[in-house]
Amino acid sequence: MNALAARRRHPAAIVILLLLGLVAMGGLYAALAPKPAQAATATADDVAEGKKLFLANCATCHGLNAEGSKAGPTLVGVGAAAVDFQVGTGRMPLAGPAVQAKRNSDVKFTDQQIAQMAAYVASLAPGPAVPDAADTSGNGDVAKGAELFRVNCAMCHNFAGSGGALTRGKFAPSLRNVEGKHIYEAMLTGPQSMPVFNDTNLSPTDKNNIISYLHSVDKAENPGGLSLGNLGPVSEGLFVWIFGIGILIACAVWLGSKAA
Repeated sequence: MNALAARRRHPAAIVILLLLGLVAMGGLYAALAPKPAQAATATADDVAEGKKLFLANCATCHGLNAEGSKAGPTLVGVGAAAVDFQVGTGRMPLAGPAVQAKRNSDVKFTDQQIAQMAAYVASLAPGPAVPDAADTSGNGDVAKGAELFRVNCAMCHNFAGSGGALTRGKFAPSLRNVEGKHIYEAMLTGPQSMPVFNDTNLSPTDKNNIISYLHSVDKAENPGGLSLGNLGPVSEGLFVWIFGIGILIACAVWLGSKAA
């Protein structure tokens, strides 16, 4: 018994217990943690074609194996969703060095080519997949989406999704008339200055509700007249200074000329 007690008090016993605890926790996490989504329908041919497209159009900045370089970040682990968002919105390939990639209606690749490049990048490491159409349809709860948007997004993107300025030349882009899939992918991947809203932060239902709110804003009329871009007091104040005070000055000049 004394020998057993001595072994228990041995300094190495604490280290061994800690190692066993860490191994047990790691095993449980690997078994029970939610797995990152993967590209669902990609074939080996899609991956091969995607690699060819990647090497021809992206490797200059992102490296031959997507490991990244001084000109571009690594793409290992970003998933298919990040590729679909960046290329599908025309932000990539980037035309030239810039503080921030801008949305471009001139998309350089077909939907099939984008899917193939996304499949190649998704094959490099686990990452977020392109969302299901059911989660981006915009047929959710508009009121709930408006509440979630005001809490999580409006401080950068403006209450109506019109966008806004950030620091060091960056900006939160306008979310008006943006495809639901790309809004979802932006929340899922956190492009550039945007934080990531994974399913723990905002569930797929929450994301669809936000999309529903933004689409409702796109369709809404302006019963009050000119919206002035929905930019709030800045544009409204400028309008008053230019036109309101301008009219008052014109009236004062006209009355003065009449008096003379």
